[in-house]
Amino acid sequence: MSYNDLENNIKYLDVTKADMQFGVYVKTVGFQIIKAGEHYPLKEHPSGYFFNVSKGRVLREFQLLYITKGAGTFSSDRTSKQSLSKGSLLCLFPGQWHTYSPVEKIGWDEYYIGFNGNIAELWLRQTGLTIDNPVLKIGFNAELVKLFQSAIEVANSQKNAAQQYLSGIVLHILGLICYTSHNRIFEEDSISQKIEWSKIIMLENLYKNIDVEKLAEKLNLSYSWFRKVFKDYTGYAPVKYFQWQKIKKAEELLMHTSHSVKEISYMLNYKSVEHFFSLFKKKTGFTPLEYRNYIRDKEENSSQETIQEIADTPKSENKIQL
Repeated sequence: MSYNDLENNIKYLDVTKADMQFGVYVKTVGFQIIKAGEHYPLKEHPSGYFFNVSKGRVLREFQLLYITKGAGTFSSDRTSKQSLSKGSLLCLFPGQWHTYSPVEKIGWDEYYIGFNGNIAELWLRQTGLTIDNPVLKIGFNAELVKLFQSAIEVANSQKNAAQQYLSGIVLHILGLICYTSHNRIFEEDSISQKIEWSKIIMLENLYKNIDVEKLAEKLNLSYSWFRKVFKDYTGYAPVKYFQWQKIKKAEELLMHTSHSVKEISYMLNYKSVEHFFSLFKKKTGFTPLEYRNYIRDKEENSSQETIQEIADTPKSENKIQL
């Protein structure tokens, strides 16, 4: 059984001068599966991002890469060659020559986000990541995966104020890294890491159904033990947790896409539209269409209020104070 049904999702964004004034803005975000033997990097990247591994490159922005599967290496003009493994977080700094790639015979899965801005730089300093120490062994972290996935969803939505939404996600990511790096006490084979890994597997397979007993087997745990520790850790039994994450994904699709309820039901692999309708109403208190209309009305009213506030604010008060 394959435990990842995500496809490569690479997005590059236009940034306006107004976006830059927020102090955090996103240039690119994505997810890539590099299979064993596959060329790296993929050719979908534009000039300035695509690079030859043997020659390396220099970026004009910060990038965070989170490796959730596989292994590779990284080196830069300030560091010697070092290993990257699942659970590694790599920070690339603007103006720094670097190169990295997965091990050819293994491959890897990577989430990444590229950003810039003076406020982002201030937050990044608090994470412990520096140009001389750019790799952090953060372990499996399902919340971090969800943030990367949310950023990809927002970038693909191409809605108004997407950059402002993305800037908030970047700060959330940096805050989570800071919190985790200052409090991390984990062992790679610990129960908590196995549960975090199982949560990531669920998040990456929301468009199909998972046999949780086979998932427990993959983690080398008996199902009864896995179910007990998973519920102790999350408050939910594995099946209930997976169902709830599917509902959360449905909420995102209703908010950020124009897919019909029937299409979303099919995408998330529910056995019928009626079944999806019933579960969604039970979990949220809304029917799917009621939820979509409620959120869109709320966003429209909020956007109009924000525009009016900006229009009423004197120009001298719009400057960012650091």
